[in-house]
Amino acid sequence: MLVEVLIAGFGGQGILSTGMLLAYAGMREGLHVAWIPSYGPEMRGGTANCGVTLSDNPISSPLVTEPGVLMAMNKPSFDKYGRAVVPGGLILYNSSLVKDNHGRPDVLTIGVDANRLAEEIGNARVAANVVLGAYIGYSGVVSVAAAVAALKDVLPAHRHELIPANQAALERGAALGAAYREGRGGGAAVG
Repeated sequence: MLVEVLIAGFGGQGILSTGMLLAYAGMREGLHVAWIPSYGPEMRGGTANCGVTLSDNPISSPLVTEPGVLMAMNKPSFDKYGRAVVPGGLILYNSSLVKDNHGRPDVLTIGVDANRLAEEIGNARVAANVVLGAYIGYSGVVSVAAAVAALKDVLPAHRHELIPANQAALERGAALGAAYREGRGGGAAVG
C-alpha cells in the first residue's frame, strides 16, 4: 500500500494538525509515514496545505506531487489542487464552503458538509477532522481508533479538553464515509 494525501485550505482551519493526525494514526498502525507542511506568509486566513504519505514500505520521497487523495476545505484549494489528483483518485471536499463542485469524471468526488457538522458537535474548529473522518471511514486507510488515540499525540496537553469534540468529528465523519462506501450515501454529496 502507498497512499499520498494532500490536505488543503485556509490557515486557521486546522489543516496542518489534521495532516499530522493522519500521520500519527498511520504510525500507530505500524505504517511508514511522511508529513510535509506548507503554508502562506499569513498566520490565519492565508493558504495552508500538507502532504501525508502512508506506506507499508519505506518512503523514498516525502513530497506529495501527484496525490491519490485530496481533502479540500475551501473553494480555492478545491480549484487549485483538484487538477493534481491522479485519475482514479478521490477528492473529499467541504461542501459547506465549496458550492459549485465541477468534479472531474475520472475521480470520485465526495462532499462533506463539514462546517455544519462541526457546529452541531459544538466546535466549528473541528471541521477538517470531520472530513478526515469521512476519508478514514470510506477508505479504511487507518482505523478510527488509531486516529482517536493519536489526538493525544497531536494536541498539546493544554488543548486536551478539545479531544472529545475532535473524537466526535472523526466518528461522525467516519460514519458518513462508511455509509458512502456501502452505497447508502450517508448524507454526502457526490460530484
